Amino acid sequence: MSMSQPRKGAHSVFSIHLHFVFVTKYRRKVLTSEIIDRLHDIFANVCVKNQCHLIEFSGESDHVHLLIDFHPNNNISDFTASLKSASSRVIRKEFAEYLSTTYRKNTLWSSSYYVASSGGAPIEKLKLYIKSQELPES
Repeated sequence: MSMSQPRKGAHSVFSIHLHFVFVTKYRRKVLTSEIIDRLHDIFANVCVKNQCHLIEFSGESDHVHLLIDFHPNNNISDFTASLKSASSRVIRKEFAEYLSTTYRKNTLWSSSYYVASSGGAPIEKLKLYIKSQELPES
């Protein structure tokens, strides 16, 4: 799918691109390359369920970046909550032993997040920036 091509809904044509940043709780450096790979799958799945597309994804040991082609049927706040809760639930379950050494409670993400709309020429620069994130070593 081309990012510059608008999508069509039943009664709309739209092109909404959102850049999200999620930071780990207490900015702890707990994200490994294996966890980041798993997060990619989880976020992509949540996007599909919400008629969105994960265009680009990467991260470092304490945060992740997502570039999403967003469907206007969604509420940004609710969609963000879905991304964070689904990913936290799965990662905490699949990496429970590893995360238990860092977090006592069932948590992964900080309660805050960053989201910005993006469009036009800056998208390519944003994609390059997200791709340039240094993946942590396992």
